[in-house]
Amino acid sequence: MNSRATDNHYGGIAIAFHWLLALAIVGSFSVGVYMSDLPFSPLRLKLFNWHKWAGVTILALSALRLLWRLARRPPPLPDQVRAAMPAWQRHAHHATHALLYGLFFAVPLSGWAYSTAAGFPVVWFGLLPLPDWVPVNKALADAVLKPLHQTVAFTLAALVLLHVAATLKHQFVDRDGLFRRMWPRRIDR
Repeated sequence: MNSRATDNHYGGIAIAFHWLLALAIVGSFSVGVYMSDLPFSPLRLKLFNWHKWAGVTILALSALRLLWRLARRPPPLPDQVRAAMPAWQRHAHHATHALLYGLFFAVPLSGWAYSTAAGFPVVWFGLLPLPDWVPVNKALADAVLKPLHQTVAFTLAALVLLHVAATLKHQFVDRDGLFRRMWPRRIDR
């Protein structure tokens, strides 16, 4: 995989961040939905811990990805794609990406706040205790933070689906090659 970006293609590190976060977010969301209806059991406790570990990992990867993106601007939309897109689609493209980045942080932070307010500290991979930045307050956890975490998680899921739908449109309807910008390239190219 080529690590350098070009005018029309993301670099290898940006691509790795994209796909690693995509897998982590889909996996964490799926586990979160599945575990929420389980009765209290060792499996549910194990899944809650895995979900929290994934959330902290997503938060850390999101911070690294944002720093990488701020240091290395992404390639602009190719001229032919930009010319073919109506203005509302270009605005939606930028707004969706900005919202995705915001939700990459809002979802794990709201989950962390919910967990600590509910009295369950977050210990990353069972090894690194993270600070409880919200005081224990079960009423706050149940009435505000749990619904907030669910809302931002489902909003992120909806935006991910929109992002995937737009990608599929570009790949199979427009056939403009936009998808290849985020697909790993071989080194010999």
